[in-house]
Amino acid sequence: MSDRVTVGDNVGRSPVSLIIVNHDAGAMLADCIASSLDQVEEIIVVDNASSDDSLALLQSRFPNENRLQLIRNHENLGFAAASNIGLTWANGRYLMLLNPDCLLDPECIGRLVSVYESRPEIGMVGGLLLNPGGTEQGGGRRAVPTPWRSFVRAFGLHRLSHRWPRLFFDFHLHEQPLPEQPIEVEAISGACMLVSRNALEDVGPLDAGYFLHCEDLDWCMRFRRKGWNILFVPDAKIIHYRGVCGLGKPIFVAWHKHRGMIRFYRKFFKHQYPGVLMWLVGLGVWLRFGATALYYLLHSASCKVGKRRG
Repeated sequence: MSDRVTVGDNVGRSPVSLIIVNHDAGAMLADCIASSLDQVEEIIVVDNASSDDSLALLQSRFPNENRLQLIRNHENLGFAAASNIGLTWANGRYLMLLNPDCLLDPECIGRLVSVYESRPEIGMVGGLLLNPGGTEQGGGRRAVPTPWRSFVRAFGLHRLSHRWPRLFFDFHLHEQPLPEQPIEVEAISGACMLVSRNALEDVGPLDAGYFLHCEDLDWCMRFRRKGWNILFVPDAKIIHYRGVCGLGKPIFVAWHKHRGMIRFYRKFFKHQYPGVLMWLVGLGVWLRFGATALYYLLHSASCKVGKRRG
């Protein structure tokens, strides 16, 4: 169940509805909205049962803002399901998903909309994700990590891409030179996605079967299968403080990330690849999760020992 609250007075229709899914983002939520508020006419925050002070800080900072709506979920529904709630409530002709740990450049949304409107076949656009230090972050421009590409990356075969680029293609596009103009890509990051209402109605909402991670890749796959182009816009800049909402829950986040990867592979590639390769990829995913979980457990244990000695 969800409760809907308007933080200010009436909320009118707008060209862009900004949808932010929050779960314990702390002060970053209000900072994110402060960077976005002058660029849109509607912001919908869908809160997944936060237990921190992020909503109190938000309401104290914007007590009478009539462009801001808050929807409270009574349990953590996951990113995709919560985003779909926001998409349902949104009024805008354009709909934008944004993580609460993002800060937007002042011209970011205007630039994304202008690129979107440049060609009718464009269905989704995303901007340049930057680390706080100013370097490009992985994920903003992506090639779909198919089972073969994941196999190539896992076993280091991407190092042969300079000799056989098609066979050993490396899907980490952020390691390539930054383009000067918007370019078509296979996928962008769910941290920042702008779509039109027409495209949404054609493709449908996010797959709520994903709890956290890989729902953005799924959506991009479905957009492209429907004939919509996806563009990466290098001069629409977003600083992304990755992982703010997952602090303190690394194994929980890792579990859902790897579970999402398995769902993604089975949904789109089960009948395209040999069973042996799919089995190897699945094994690799769970081995990676095991190694990740072990790392976090050991790190947590060492921190506790260090505190006791201190």
